[in-house]
Order: sequence, then C-alpha cells, then structure tokens
Amino acid sequence: MRTRTHDSTAPPLPARIVLTGFMGAGKSTVGCLLANRLGWRFVDLDDAIVKAEGQEIATLFSTLGEAAFREREHAALKRILHYSSLVLALGGGALESEANRKLLRNTPKTQIIFLEAPLATLLARCQQQQAQPDAAVRPVLADIENLSRRYMDRLPHYQAAHHTVSTKERKPAEIVDVVLKIMQSP
Repeated sequence: MRTRTHDSTAPPLPARIVLTGFMGAGKSTVGCLLANRLGWRFVDLDDAIVKAEGQEIATLFSTLGEAAFREREHAALKRILHYSSLVLALGGGALESEANRKLLRNTPKTQIIFLEAPLATLLARCQQQQAQPDAAVRPVLADIENLSRRYMDRLPHYQAAHHTVSTKERKPAEIVDVVLKIMQSP
C-alpha cells in the first residue's frame, strides 16, 4: 500500500472519503483502489451489513423489508463513521434515508463523492457483473421501469454530495486519480 507523501502546499485530506452513487457506479472497485493508494482502510457498507447480519442484502430485503434493512444500514454506518483514514462505499440506496444523510453531513472531516454515470451505462455494468460467478444477486434488475424510477428518485441525494466524478468512460484507476486530484485541490 502506498500512502500519500506530505505536500505542504496541498490541503489536508479529510478523515473519511465516502463514495456514493447508483449500483454499477464503481463504488466498491474505486473505493478499494483509492484506499490502497492512500494506505487507508476500505469498507463497503453492504459487506459490513452482510457480515454483521450473516445474510446477503437481497435476503435481508426480502425477509425484513426495506424499512428494517435501512435501520440496520444506519446502525452500521454510524459504527463505521468512527474510523479515520477511511474510504467508505455506500450502498446505492443509503442516501434515501434522511437519517443517513444527516449523519454524513454532521460527521466532521468527511467528504462525499458522487460517482456519476448515465443509467444505461450503469445497467450495462450491472448486467456484465451478473455474468460473473460470484456476482451479488440483484433482483431489482428484472424491473427496469422501477429501477429507472429509483434512479431518478435518488439522483437529487447523490447530487448533494460535496463532489461529482463522472465514471462513464473512465477506468477505475482513472477515477481514483480524479478523486485524489479533487481531494488535493485547495
């Protein structure tokens, strides 16, 4: 792992970089690469929930319902935001919760980055991922109309992030470079 060398002209990095965006935006992939470049801890919020609950996200949704899942998500987010030198990838729907948005806004030294791409690009990425042997189950991909509505409903929450980075025609390493440049800019 490489850590950033100290540059006296660059502003200090935040304690936490939080990546948000719709499924397929690259939050987990970019987050892991970014954390490695910084020498920081990487946490995928959905993975943390799966570990804590002992069940996959799709199973939690179907057995608990969305409201109960969001409560567990909030509790996990609250625990994780105590860490510094953290890159955190949120689940695609985490910002739908006002409690999560408020928690993120009120956690000092936290920068939120919206990884943005058109819905068609995101869906194509998700369909590619579904073809992988260990792919996460995404039952929502079966209902494109509902998925499109969810994307549009979430978009204002994503756009309220501190920064937006287009991922449309960029490779993950290029996205990391852009995020680092933003974090190092005055």
